[in-house]
Amino acid sequence: MRRLKRKQKKLTTFNNVVLFPGVVEKLVEQAHEYVENYQYDLANQKFEEALKYSEGDELTLSVYAYSLYEAKSFEKAKDVCEQLLSIGPSMYLEVMELYLTICMQLKQYKQVESIISSLLEEGAIPQDQIEKFERLKDINANIAGNMEKQEELENHTIEVNLETFSLDYFMTLSPNKQLNEVHELTSRNIRPIVPQLKMIIENETTHPFIKSIILILLVEQEVDIKITISKFGEEMNINPSTLSLPTKMPQFNHISKIVMDKLDKDPSTLELVEYLVAKHAIVTYPFEWLHYDAEDVALSYIDFVRTMFGSVHEMDYEIVEFLQNLEKLTELQ
Repeated sequence: MRRLKRKQKKLTTFNNVVLFPGVVEKLVEQAHEYVENYQYDLANQKFEEALKYSEGDELTLSVYAYSLYEAKSFEKAKDVCEQLLSIGPSMYLEVMELYLTICMQLKQYKQVESIISSLLEEGAIPQDQIEKFERLKDINANIAGNMEKQEELENHTIEVNLETFSLDYFMTLSPNKQLNEVHELTSRNIRPIVPQLKMIIENETTHPFIKSIILILLVEQEVDIKITISKFGEEMNINPSTLSLPTKMPQFNHISKIVMDKLDKDPSTLELVEYLVAKHAIVTYPFEWLHYDAEDVALSYIDFVRTMFGSVHEMDYEIVEFLQNLEKLTELQ
């Protein structure tokens, strides 16, 4: 009787390591299971092991990039996204959005601005999402610009021309030019021009943002002087020597805590909300968010940012409109 031969299974070798059939598939399957159970660190270990023996397909790389992002391994997540984008994934826009979010986590705001500009020029963004991406581009350009200005201020000491801050001359300057002049005071002793700065703050026609920046300088240098400040239809008598900075004010701290609690699992939205809250706290300073309830303001900021990502739902339109107005007032930056 002729003996039947057993069918031989094909074995794969990698760096002299013998891989039995289905090993890579099993590792990927385990990784997916870990992701579904929010065990991202374990999932990433399995993905990394599987990708030692395989280049990885679109689905595997997509889930791996997401899992790395959730585990806050942003550098690795960026590398995987770049690898994924190089093969032209079918869900290109979704992968690109994840890539941009990762770049923002890495504080690569200039890169995000540049990428979105290229996508807009190439017509790679659907018509119904253009506004969302333009807003995202503007925010990243704003942050990048602020960072560059801060570096310039830290690296340069500029002599102050006292005549620049006489009320008559100062008010002939555009608000943007006023802001530049005030920023140059950051590294200077402002006490010699305190009377001029007081007049600028108390002037009704001075831009609210300019009033705030000058006031912050006075608070930082603990200048003991009485000032009457008005904005948004409110008036307050203050003394900078006893006033807290915007990020130390009670309502700011309350709003920040609510936002952090609500967005604990959404770091990209959290970063944008925190940025807007801090920026708006300056323009409203020292009045904070007027008569609005802290929780209502916090939730409205979350709604405001999510509309930038295309999310549309019921919101407090009165407060959101107020926040939009604050955003316009900070465009001097």
